[in-house]
Amino acid sequence: MARSIIGRDMAVDLGTANTLVYVRGKGVLLDEPSVVAMHDATGEVIAVGHDAKRMLGRTPEDITALRPLKDGVIADFEATEQMLRHFIRRVHRRRYLAKPRMVICVPSGITPVEQRAVKEAGYQAGARRVHIIEEPMAAAIGAGLPVHQPTGNMVVDVGGGTTEVAVISLGGIVTSLSIPTAGDELDQAVATYLKKEHSLMLGERTAEEVKTTLGSAWPRTDEPTADVRGRDLVSGLPRTVTVTAAEIRRAMEEPLHAIVDAVRVTLDQTPPELAGDLMDRGIVLTGGGALLAGLDDRIRHETGMPVHVAEAPLVSVAKGAGRCVEDFDALQQVLVAEGRYESGRRR
Repeated sequence: MARSIIGRDMAVDLGTANTLVYVRGKGVLLDEPSVVAMHDATGEVIAVGHDAKRMLGRTPEDITALRPLKDGVIADFEATEQMLRHFIRRVHRRRYLAKPRMVICVPSGITPVEQRAVKEAGYQAGARRVHIIEEPMAAAIGAGLPVHQPTGNMVVDVGGGTTEVAVISLGGIVTSLSIPTAGDELDQAVATYLKKEHSLMLGERTAEEVKTTLGSAWPRTDEPTADVRGRDLVSGLPRTVTVTAAEIRRAMEEPLHAIVDAVRVTLDQTPPELAGDLMDRGIVLTGGGALLAGLDDRIRHETGMPVHVAEAPLVSVAKGAGRCVEDFDALQQVLVAEGRYESGRRR
């Protein structure tokens, strides 16, 4: 195989909130929001990534800015394919003939039909071969956990659309749980709370900003306050209210409880031998949700286990999938086995 072809292999962390692209030998080259803006009449893509995210909630009626993935799976196939194609082209600027081998991350609870849609999107976007890896496995590899050893490793990957909890040993997932409660649900909870308590209507982006600046899962030493702008539900006019960190924490209580509960359920299903290892090694938090203040303290308090936040939680999944691309033969066993769907494809 020619060196130039090897250099084009890539790993894609196709997330609900962000898509990251790792290119072999070069690392993570692209980290953009998973948002596409399209012209309704022509279906033409106007913007992708950061540019499209800035348009969310601000478009005229003939343009739609949408997030083509929901709860970790493809909700709009056409837009996902366009987005992938755009990102691949951006990474391989000069090579329009690039036909990369691609490793794509998927949630662990994904159905065969959803898995097929992800593969098809990869092929349509110009991949030569598409391999699938489950997100918790990629997150564990990216966080530097010894996944091939016969010891238990537990990873909690709190993304945008899904929270993945998995116990990994001997290069495989022993027990896992994928729930559709993650960053998006936290944003939604913030918006719902302000609507109910303050009669203030918030957009998606504002709710996310409130969560990142004020949100916490555990009481903080400093409890900051901030002014939040939105539309008054009674008068219909713009209005500003002052909210506290404690209020926002109360607003996010339900989805936070669901995330902690998923950790508990997974621990409950873990074989006793591995449960002993986990008490020593602890739980590793990855994904954007790991950046939520106090989430590690909350899980530590509720489970009584040591909890560590991965070094670069946002890129753990992309780095782990990237390691599979770098060392394809050694790490091939962690990829999802090829199904019957592949046999019909030209190899």
